[in-house]
Amino acid sequence: MSENPSSDSEYLSDSVAIVTGASSGIGEATAEALATEGATVVLAARRVTELEALADRITTEGGDALVVETDVTAEDDIDALVETTTDVYGRIDILVNNAGVMLLEPLERADRSNLRQMVEVNLMGLMNLTHAVVPIMQQQEGGHVVNVSSIAGRQTMPSGSGYNATKFGVNAFTDAIRQELSPQNIRTTIIEPGAVDTELGTHIPDEQVLEQLAEREIPTLASEDIARGIVYATNQPEHVDVNEIMIRPTGQTRN
Repeated sequence: MSENPSSDSEYLSDSVAIVTGASSGIGEATAEALATEGATVVLAARRVTELEALADRITTEGGDALVVETDVTAEDDIDALVETTTDVYGRIDILVNNAGVMLLEPLERADRSNLRQMVEVNLMGLMNLTHAVVPIMQQQEGGHVVNVSSIAGRQTMPSGSGYNATKFGVNAFTDAIRQELSPQNIRTTIIEPGAVDTELGTHIPDEQVLEQLAEREIPTLASEDIARGIVYATNQPEHVDVNEIMIRPTGQTRN
């Protein structure tokens, strides 16, 4: 990436970015925003039809996008995603770990399979993919890992013990690798959204929790609001490392 570009968009013009969870919501908006800034985007998720529609929109606008069907809980899929990206483009400059689920339930009613799924998707998938990508960034002597966490990674909430545990884990993992990788010119960013209008809330299995959230009438952000934060972090000169961004909707006073 150029160190002294003539405009902000040139920071990403030669970059290759992997975005997980790109089939909807924050991942979809982030992929489009990065492509608009000139990055080549590799779209990773399980829902191929949605990814292909997104890739069509990006290429129609003059961008470059590659679809790779990926389940981040499957290590073979993770390895295939990384290998496909490097085979086609020869490098990985940005990794946006966005895939996640939010299965809110009081612990006494929680299904253990839901707790396991959150750990496997939100935390282990993120850790495993980062583990696969970092050696490539080290060989390149640069890169940027963006991990989408949540304000639930800072503040606990009733019915969110499993989700909180995974997001606290994301924050801890990201700051630990920051200390390891920063001397190697690899940047890290934690993105902590507040309430965002995505399909994430539709994953909630507990009807009482859904009713409680509906009664609160929480103001929400759009996915594009979070995508702008990710673009801001990745679109900085190489000597600038934006480590953490928390983004709440105006009016949200608690998580």
